[in-house]
Amino acid sequence: MKKAQEKDQGFTLIELMIVVAVIGVLASIALPQYQTYISRAQVTRVMSEVGALRTAVETCVVEGRTSVGAGNLQCDPGATGSSLMTMPAANGAAPTLGELPAGTGVPAVTFPAVGDQTAVMTATFGNAAAAVLAGQTLTWQRSATGNWTCSSSVPATFKSSQCS
Repeated sequence: MKKAQEKDQGFTLIELMIVVAVIGVLASIALPQYQTYISRAQVTRVMSEVGALRTAVETCVVEGRTSVGAGNLQCDPGATGSSLMTMPAANGAAPTLGELPAGTGVPAVTFPAVGDQTAVMTATFGNAAAAVLAGQTLTWQRSATGNWTCSSSVPATFKSSQCS
């Protein structure tokens, strides 16, 4: 009696190539979606980080401290450095520029006119943010009536519903 020879069974080259092609198609669809998701998350993060300073700036406006700095009669919003922002001009930053870790930035805080109780906080996206966001701005602006509004130069695809 002859025994049936056992053959090693495995995947053929065609089957493996089909699997690789399917994975490639899925990756080509998923990667752009992931990049959009990351960009939206970064916009939301910066919006939140800048928005967190509203209470401190509101207090400064109400108390009449309308110049940024750490002095007794100045407004110190207590901003901490963010890796997604660039450094603002020296006249609108707090804390002192020298106190921030390298590669981080804070929003610029300005008081456009003395006595009108308005304030503007502007964050500029830096190089650590997604490439499509670098150089774009996000601004929180306080009106004389105390209302805060958010606006941004970020492309509409990445904007939060809370920021026009």
